[in-house]
Amino acid sequence: MIIFLLVLCQLQAQRIKGEVHADGSVLPFANIAVRGTAYGAVANDEGIFEIRDLLPGKYQLEISYTGFVTVYRKVVLSEKDVFIKVELLPDDELDEVVVSGTLKPVSRMETPVPVEVYKPAFFQKNPSSNVFEALQQVNGVRPQINCNVCNTGDIHINGLEGPYTMVLIDGMPIVSGLSTVYGLSGIPNSLIERVEIVKGPASSLYGSEAVGGLINIITKDPELSGTFTADSYLTGYGAYNLDLGFKMSVGEIATTLLGVNYFNYDHPVDNNQDNFTDVTLQHRISVFDKFSFRRPENRVFRLAGRFFYEDRWGGEMQWTSEYRGGDEVYGESIYTKRWEVLGEYQLPVDPDLMFTFSYTDHDQNSWYGNTPFMAVQRIGFARLTWDQELGSHSLLSGISGRYNFYDDNTPATENAHGNLPDEVMIPGVFVQDEWRFDEKRSLLTGFRYDYDKRHGNIFTPRLAFKWKLTDTDILRLNAGTGFRVVNLFTEDHAALTGAREVVIEESLKPERSWNINLNYLKKVYSGSGNYLEMEMSAWYTYFNNIILPDYDTDPDQILYRNLDGYATTTGFSVNLDYHLANGLKFSFGGTLMDVKKNDGGETIRPVLTERFSSTWGISYTIIPWNLKIDYTGNLYGPMRLPLAGDLDPRNPDSPVWSIQNIQFTYIRSKKFEFYGGVKNLLDWTPDKGNPFLIARAEDPFDKNVEYDNDGNVMSTPDNPYALTFDPSYVYAPNQGVRVFAGLRCFID
Repeated sequence: MIIFLLVLCQLQAQRIKGEVHADGSVLPFANIAVRGTAYGAVANDEGIFEIRDLLPGKYQLEISYTGFVTVYRKVVLSEKDVFIKVELLPDDELDEVVVSGTLKPVSRMETPVPVEVYKPAFFQKNPSSNVFEALQQVNGVRPQINCNVCNTGDIHINGLEGPYTMVLIDGMPIVSGLSTVYGLSGIPNSLIERVEIVKGPASSLYGSEAVGGLINIITKDPELSGTFTADSYLTGYGAYNLDLGFKMSVGEIATTLLGVNYFNYDHPVDNNQDNFTDVTLQHRISVFDKFSFRRPENRVFRLAGRFFYEDRWGGEMQWTSEYRGGDEVYGESIYTKRWEVLGEYQLPVDPDLMFTFSYTDHDQNSWYGNTPFMAVQRIGFARLTWDQELGSHSLLSGISGRYNFYDDNTPATENAHGNLPDEVMIPGVFVQDEWRFDEKRSLLTGFRYDYDKRHGNIFTPRLAFKWKLTDTDILRLNAGTGFRVVNLFTEDHAALTGAREVVIEESLKPERSWNINLNYLKKVYSGSGNYLEMEMSAWYTYFNNIILPDYDTDPDQILYRNLDGYATTTGFSVNLDYHLANGLKFSFGGTLMDVKKNDGGETIRPVLTERFSSTWGISYTIIPWNLKIDYTGNLYGPMRLPLAGDLDPRNPDSPVWSIQNIQFTYIRSKKFEFYGGVKNLLDWTPDKGNPFLIARAEDPFDKNVEYDNDGNVMSTPDNPYALTFDPSYVYAPNQGVRVFAGLRCFID
């Protein structure tokens, strides 16, 4: 009888089997416990576990791993074994540390300034050769291409144009003005730790240009990075990209992280048949080296440098370098060289003083048809900060200096006596105090003073209130001002092409903005392993002295002056991230906004400003196949487009358009990933529904354009729409559907 009962129990006993993963990869040696019992298991090196001899019934599993959030899963055993898949989230994914909002490391849940964080895994869902293109998947952030021929561009945040966005590398403002599109190219993706984005003015900490927001690209700490990384892919258009990262020790002195990016695209394509290249051809090399020095008491000393070279051209299909600068075949050819140095050094004194510095030298040799543009820009920046805790107050104060040198061959750097480079030193001082009333409420106040000899004294105050409703509910109210000193020739490609005459109607004043932003962040983490993050923001920004180029008054001119009135942007955005315990992940972002300017009592919407936009992503890993699927996309509402005259037959507004992509990643092991997919699944290009994109593409030097006695373009049989050559009608990428394939390699 006893033997019979033992056999019966053995027949009824079941097993719980499963696999533990993190971000689609196996997580070896995780601990699995059956709560309330002595049963448990440890996953093997492939993340697989098995718990035997359980009788039918209801159980709760506790799955844990150091550095990850513990997950609880309910399991019901009946007559069959049960197989489960468990996805663990890193602790830092729930509560990242950020620095961009307050210039000091602080938990994202604790900072009074809303900061969005994007890690390499986010950008790997839709691989790109540069940060500029990768940002198209961030809600409220839009890379704007400003020329159909050379494909230069800038970054729009919440509908504001590129000059209002400050781009930082490791907190240093080395990407600016002339160098924006080039500075965002060639940063090896293998070296990027994360990208932090602040939407709204940050001039009280960072000075000029941080008017609409800032993008801070934070590179990896050499001490914490892997030994070797590689990422290489090829597209159906023939573009090839290679990223390499190497970690090495320099004796007992330092650790260095070397990154190399190489990009090549040399296959002209003209799918819209206007005899112009649809995509700019590029040959680019970038080398980035970062040192972390070992010092007593773990004091910080990091030093980094980058060299960047690029040769890009676009133009008529028959163009070759022998036509550069001539008027036989039109081409836009740009040679760019950049040197960058940046670092941070913690002084060996008490209290804590941190010295940060950067310097960049940008040399551009370019021809737009037969119009030369030769420019040099040098930016030096230094900042000394003092960080001190005084009771319930967290103080940060500092002094800074910014050196700008700019010279080119245009009227921007000329006077009656000849060439006059723009050279200015802008000293500044700032102070910031975060007053913690209690564990739930804090108030941050800040103030900055800068002096610019061209514009005089500039003051930028700041206020931020944080109310921690619960441990996972944060309400933030931010208000502040921003300013921008203007060097328009370094920021507006249309002013450089030679297609229009530039007219500056008055002495330009610095632009000013006032902003208020209300932000709500909610995180929900269930014991079953599901995770939801929701963030909502509403904002209002008011500008005066704003400089908006006037393309409408005269199709042959760009008129610049300070706005006789004001401009506003009002909007609402929402971000949702939902991670399910089975590994399925959803993300969605949506933005509604109203951007307008009032000039002399007339209210209009600026060109290239969408009313709404959205981004999304769906990811799922089929664990038995080691296959991860990523579907990403974005959608943009109509924008007013820059027409070249009253008879211009092109659409005055863009349609609703979307770029969607799919990627399949085969995770061979922890060291190798093979990926491939399709970009622009809908094959959307801006020429759809338009008779042409580039005005007068058949006559790029305007040799057959006729003018009346007042200098206006005349309508003729050869030029029925009374147009001149103009490539500035652009709002979306010209590349259609294309496949891509690549390989990633990781060695710890």
